[in-house]
Amino acid sequence: MYCILVCDDEKDIVSALEIYLKGEGYDVAVAYNGEEALEQLKKREIHLVLLDYMMPVMDGMKTITEIRKRSNVPVIFLTAKSEDTDKIVGLNIGADDYVTKPFNPVELLARVKSQLRRYMQLGSITGVTADEQNDILRVGPLMLNNLSKEAFLDGELLTLTKTEYDILELLMRHPGQVFSPRDIYTKVWDEISIGNESTVAVHIRHLREKIEIDPANPRFVKVVWGRGYKLENGWQK
Repeated sequence: MYCILVCDDEKDIVSALEIYLKGEGYDVAVAYNGEEALEQLKKREIHLVLLDYMMPVMDGMKTITEIRKRSNVPVIFLTAKSEDTDKIVGLNIGADDYVTKPFNPVELLARVKSQLRRYMQLGSITGVTADEQNDILRVGPLMLNNLSKEAFLDGELLTLTKTEYDILELLMRHPGQVFSPRDIYTKVWDEISIGNESTVAVHIRHLREKIEIDPANPRFVKVVWGRGYKLENGWQK
């Protein structure tokens, strides 16, 4: 049975979520601030966290920063904020998704199931060492398991060549960082780039064809004109 940690300072919301989740067969742990959430993570195995954005004692941003120091458990933000910048910041520091209050229980449960499916396909914390956890990368809906050399998008296995995988791994290890074609060639091919920038462009194009809905308008691998490429989390709300 999967255990969901619900953390929100509004007790009515916690109670409602506990009813919804238990009705779907999940075990539920509760917390009313970030410090209590971290204590719950120490006490028991948690498979997913529903985390309020604004809380007393320790807010959601600080809490997820602490969670990511010790665990790759999926985190879905519960936020009443409407500003896209706040949601983007949350995703960039480690959240996997967010739901805006007031939320539709059916939508929330669908997102919980989706995140659990992705998480369990790559293996949960149970039976995995700390070093192995560092080899599981997640950026938005992209997930990469460097142990099995497999990449996933929305839980679906991607068929990548070794070079495409290596480029994706490089970008996923440094989300938001811009790499010039020369930098990518040097790091992936492990040799100095002398006029090989076009080779990188070809592989980037092939990678986009496999991970983008519309390769001409990519949501993951973005061009920074005159500088190179960077990876963004890809969520479109």
